[in-house]
Amino acid sequence: MVRLDGSIRLPRELVGNKGFGLDAMRRNGLPVPPAFAISTEACRAWQREPEALMARIWDDVLDALRWLESETGRVFGGDERPLLVSVRSAAAESMPGMMDTVLDLGIDDGVQRALARAGGAVFAADTRKRFEHMYRKIVLRDDEQPVPADPSRQLRGAIEAVFASWNSPRARTYRAHHGLGDEAGTAVIVQAMVFGNLDHNSGTGVLFTRDPMTGAAEPFGEWLPGGQGEDVVSGTTDCLPISALRESMPEAHDALMTAGRTLEQLGADVQDIEFTIESGTLWLLQTRTAKRSAAAAVRIALALRAEGAIDDAEVIRRVEPAQIATLLLPALQPDTRAAAPLLATGLPACPGIARGRVVTDPDEAVDAADEGEQVVLVRTATSPDDVHGMLAAQGIVTAFGGATSHAAVVSREIGRPAVVGCGAEALAALEGKIVTVDGDHGEVREGALELTAWSETDNPDLRALTEIAARLTPLRVLAPGTPDIPQLTEITERAVAAALAAGATEVAAASPLRTLLIAARLSPSEPTPQEGPRS
Repeated sequence: MVRLDGSIRLPRELVGNKGFGLDAMRRNGLPVPPAFAISTEACRAWQREPEALMARIWDDVLDALRWLESETGRVFGGDERPLLVSVRSAAAESMPGMMDTVLDLGIDDGVQRALARAGGAVFAADTRKRFEHMYRKIVLRDDEQPVPADPSRQLRGAIEAVFASWNSPRARTYRAHHGLGDEAGTAVIVQAMVFGNLDHNSGTGVLFTRDPMTGAAEPFGEWLPGGQGEDVVSGTTDCLPISALRESMPEAHDALMTAGRTLEQLGADVQDIEFTIESGTLWLLQTRTAKRSAAAAVRIALALRAEGAIDDAEVIRRVEPAQIATLLLPALQPDTRAAAPLLATGLPACPGIARGRVVTDPDEAVDAADEGEQVVLVRTATSPDDVHGMLAAQGIVTAFGGATSHAAVVSREIGRPAVVGCGAEALAALEGKIVTVDGDHGEVREGALELTAWSETDNPDLRALTEIAARLTPLRVLAPGTPDIPQLTEITERAVAAALAAGATEVAAASPLRTLLIAARLSPSEPTPQEGPRS
């Protein structure tokens, strides 16, 4: 059991990415509700002997819970000033939405009455309803089974459910797609609750310190007054842009922006921050390196280099060759786009163009893709259980959800063009049709529209990246300065041979820039030292 009080400095492999970030935020004086971690080692032991592991750690869990009580001045299961907690997963490698979370845990009849005295009957009833719905779904997996009245039993059940979610089908599918092993396990984070649903000066949201879709150096995110975190990421609730927080609660907004800048500087990278405001007070619940589109990955890496946060070698480390391949895919020309019937519009969640037959079931998407058919997955809103269909589809469209919903975050990470929040009527308009998803403009148009190939020389960010990669390539063929593409083409074959000899396996069909990028990544270099949250 590890108290995340800012003093541990333990690796994320032990306390998970979430635990590592919470400890770093507390160490740097940021407002974080107190929390403790049950380690990934415990998860691995639980997979082998669940009952024995829980018996072995339970006294330590209760001791850590007493520490939370002392930190908050509240009592778990108490009839006065009760402590409620969240129980969340924390893998070492961030896996957004792939494992389970239970919020508002620790409520019974007496606790509900205490909450009603402190915040009103509506708040208390809403909090209990949220908890019981989530507990039945995540822990009991039965909408009819009664929730245990004993808060300690609730806690034990939630911890075991989070451990079990490490090997859920969606988590295993996600790890397989990203080449991650199944052995590491997840930590469990138990954290004191703060309430975005408490009153009119409360709410929750997600802040990206820069735009994860375009890479623009401006805050990006969503804010939901009166909500809790699951409302935002589920994609089932309409949220406000983060600018709305500045208008309604300027002091909390300014505190959030200051915290975001601090975390970005500490991590030398764009941060994805979950926050709650309780009665006007800002609390940070998580920070992690933000998932981003291919275009944003290049632009952000170059911008951080220009700001002196990272060096040339780190720029190359942060841009994947597969992202370059994504950026060089054929594009949709304006006249072609304008001529095609417009079927749906929404928020552009991940840039790019996808074409295929619309399917509304993730299993059908997998079956069709296995048969070699290109499909677009259309859902009311995506959930972690849809990840296999999202990976199989060429593009993703949702009726509901915003720019930080599950569909938006996952589509950017896996590079699937996506449009979210098109409205319920869009599903009926799209079903069964062949469509083109325009993730740049937030449009879905009828037909498989013709695309036009283009060159990396057309993009100034890619030209700048080419220059850096050329300087770092172990071939040392090119002089510093922006190389021209004919020169790159002439050395492509030699670069491929060198990369293959060094162990690369995927460069034979590379563009000149991809070839140079792979060669440069094979060159020995030390990563930029990091002092803060990174993943």
